[in-house]
Amino acid sequence: MSGEIESPCTKICQIHPEARLCVGCLRTIDEITGWARMTPEDRRRIMDELPERAPQLARRRGGASGRRRV
Repeated sequence: MSGEIESPCTKICQIHPEARLCVGCLRTIDEITGWARMTPEDRRRIMDELPERAPQLARRRGGASGRRRV
């Protein structure tokens, strides 16, 4: 490895106002700011949890897209 820290960052950095998660990588602000200081095991544990967080960002929209199930 080249010494780079593995990260789920997608360069879409925007915090969801209700879920308080980054809409790009699904991490919390505390996880993002502490990422470089975490152990590789802690980073891996968080990355394994990220897919479970995605439903927290799902929002119902109006019109036809609001009636469509994803």
